[in-house]
Order: sequence, then C-alpha cells, then structure tokens
Amino acid sequence: MSNTKLAAGIEFPAIEVQRLGGGKLVLGRPEGSLPWQMIVAYRGKHCPLCTKYLRALSVLLPRYHAEGVDVIAVSADTEKKASSHMEKIQPGFSIGYDLSIPQMQQLGLYISKPRSPEETDRPFSEPGVFVINESGNLQIVDISNAPFARPDLQTLLVGIEFIRNPENRYPIRGTY
Repeated sequence: MSNTKLAAGIEFPAIEVQRLGGGKLVLGRPEGSLPWQMIVAYRGKHCPLCTKYLRALSVLLPRYHAEGVDVIAVSADTEKKASSHMEKIQPGFSIGYDLSIPQMQQLGLYISKPRSPEETDRPFSEPGVFVINESGNLQIVDISNAPFARPDLQTLLVGIEFIRNPENRYPIRGTY
C-alpha cells in the first residue's frame, strides 16, 4: 500500500492523539506561547535508535524552545509501552501514543509490520519529522522508511534558526 506524502507548504492537518500523562495532543498546533511546532514520529519502545534520538532531542530541547519551537514525539505504542519507554528517557517534551494506522497514513509515514512478537505487537510507523511554522504550514518534512535515516537534530536546529531569522527571508523549499 502506498501512502500519499504531505507536500511542503501545505496547511498541516490537525491530528489528535492521546497524551502520555493524560489529555490529548493536537499535532500541528503548538502548545503554549511557542509559534512553531516540531513533531517527531518514532517507531516505538522496541527501537534502540529511537531511544538514542529522543535522548538527543531532550538535550537540545532548550535550544529548540529558545528558537520558538514546541516539540512533541508520537508513536503507535500503547500507553503502557510509551510510559515504560519514557521512564528511561525522561523527556522535557510531550509524548503522544496510540497513533493509528489511518493517522500514520494521513501523515504519509511509512508503516512496518513487526518482524516478530518479541519486537512489538502491532504495526508501527517508521521515522518522520515535521516542522510546522507559525502559519500552520509544513515548513520542513523528512520521512524515512528505516530507522537508520533521520535528520541530525543539531543540523536541523541550525536550519530552523536560519529560516526563522527574518533577515534571511527563507521560503518553504520543495514547492515547485
């Protein structure tokens, strides 16, 4: 099955997921006073590369916030798995869980089946990063079909800093 990928520059769809700790998260709608939002779709607790990536993101979180970017991460994990996983990471950002297959498809994420019951118990998304600007439009999108290919968080932050500097007047790229 092929998914339709989200086009750069479109209005990001508002997708509601469960928030770890209670309540709901709306993907594409920053929380608090930060004007931008970055959504990191990760594979789940079973993925050691995701754990490493989310830990690196936690370290850089103050810089993302200083640049006006609200950060959230989301997976198809159950509440129990997400909670157990985040005990190891202790992120300073919100975590969404129970991302459904239709929601993964709406985001254009690649979806994989577990290789075995020991890996995980349900289909899950491969990595994706979505950066939504203050107008609610998709400024940056990176979608991968494997855990080994995802943007470097430091490089991404430097790019966001460049884009958000009004002197650079940098447009959304890839819209031709």
